[in-house]
Amino acid sequence: MTASSAPTSMPTTGLSALLERLRDLLGDNAVLTGTDVTNREVDWLSKAPCHAAAILRPATPHQVQEIMRLCHAARQPVVTHGGLTGLVHGAEAQPEELVISLERLNAIEHLDPVAGTIQVQAGVPLQRVQEAAAAADMQFPVDLGARGSCTIGGNIATNAGGNRVIRFGMMRQQVIGLEAVLANGELISSMSPMLKNNAGYDLKQLFIGSEGTLGIVTRAVLRLQPALTDTRTALVACPSFDAVTTLLTRLRHQLGGSLSAFEVMWQSHFALIAEHSGRHTPPLATSAPYYALVESLSADSDRHQSLFERAMEDAFAQGLVEDAVIAQSGTQRESLWAIRDDIEGIVEALSPLMAFDVSLPIEHMQDYVSGVETELRSRWPEARLVVFGHLGDGNLHLSVSISENTQATRHEVEHCLYQPLTALNGSISAEHGIGLEKRDWLPISRSPAELALMTTLKQALDPHGLLNRDKILRWSQSDGASINPSTPQSPEKT
Repeated sequence: MTASSAPTSMPTTGLSALLERLRDLLGDNAVLTGTDVTNREVDWLSKAPCHAAAILRPATPHQVQEIMRLCHAARQPVVTHGGLTGLVHGAEAQPEELVISLERLNAIEHLDPVAGTIQVQAGVPLQRVQEAAAAADMQFPVDLGARGSCTIGGNIATNAGGNRVIRFGMMRQQVIGLEAVLANGELISSMSPMLKNNAGYDLKQLFIGSEGTLGIVTRAVLRLQPALTDTRTALVACPSFDAVTTLLTRLRHQLGGSLSAFEVMWQSHFALIAEHSGRHTPPLATSAPYYALVESLSADSDRHQSLFERAMEDAFAQGLVEDAVIAQSGTQRESLWAIRDDIEGIVEALSPLMAFDVSLPIEHMQDYVSGVETELRSRWPEARLVVFGHLGDGNLHLSVSISENTQATRHEVEHCLYQPLTALNGSISAEHGIGLEKRDWLPISRSPAELALMTTLKQALDPHGLLNRDKILRWSQSDGASINPSTPQSPEKT
């Protein structure tokens, strides 16, 4: 029995009684219903309205506990909302589900510049953490284009990556401790600020990247880094993919570990955004096959400038770069990054848009992209494919536009992009997570043994399937969490 065919929550009368108890707990203004719910969107890309029975807005971790105690007793499923910047339908809620929005858990509780840590609540936007760190002459290195909207809890739940993974790692590397509420309302606190703690299982790792299916993250202790005040940024045009990869290898060595971003845009992306969209002034001619946005961070301005300029000169001399522009100010740097980060421009140009993020070995990327494009156009001659990515950490973002905007077409496109990853040991998700959208393709990236263990963890921590039900794994009312261990032929969204 699938989740869609099984009863998933209490009767309407029982839900009404639960909402009354929740109003008593949280206050009327913290329990939204009716148009206050449907006027909210579940993600920025689809703009789809929220269909939950109600949105709950707790103001403290204790209130999250009490919500889950009541929901556990009533067997009421919930969906957690952060900044709603995800792209895999991880925040969608069914009409019989409740949403727990962490927007009011937005306090920065403590910053310790000596230990290099900051303690925050889950609803704090990423940009506020970056600004608090900067005020203390530190930095929080995770950086995303959605920094002003995405929240720390969401970053943790999806193990966010972003622009500086090549140097500082994913969100997982930044989390020292966290606190999470389980499905039964129990609070698991691993909020130790110690960098070294080998006392048994590292329980916080269960919740990082679990997309709210194992627990609701309410607070976290994050690692800070010393502020690096000298930034060098260049946009370069490369004549071939071999030149791109050789340039990456050389810069890693020549910049002495200061390379922090190596973002690559295929010509399809750069020409579309920098020129054809009309939203930017092209800093370089748009005819090269590849463009790399290179950024390096250091605290030693004079030495860093010399290293960076010599590296660029060497790239020209070796034929790895055929044109380049080096930012001479913060404003110029921001204009270069604006081209890379202009996702709204892609959405506007390619609507209806299908967005994908995958990871695979760098050596296979050129052939993979060429193969995908060939396959798409053999089926849909009008298909458009736009590609960019965090190449240094093996992450590609692919945007596909096809005139047919149906679920069946979507499945065919997914097959074109995901099936080739099997032979390459690639992943269907580099940093956006699984949600509903990629759930049925998960066997491409995870073995039957891994899927079985994931199912065991879900059943152990959330036996009634109350937390983000049907995200990552399907939920069956009779059998609990489960997933088909073979590649899907006709996946269905729940």
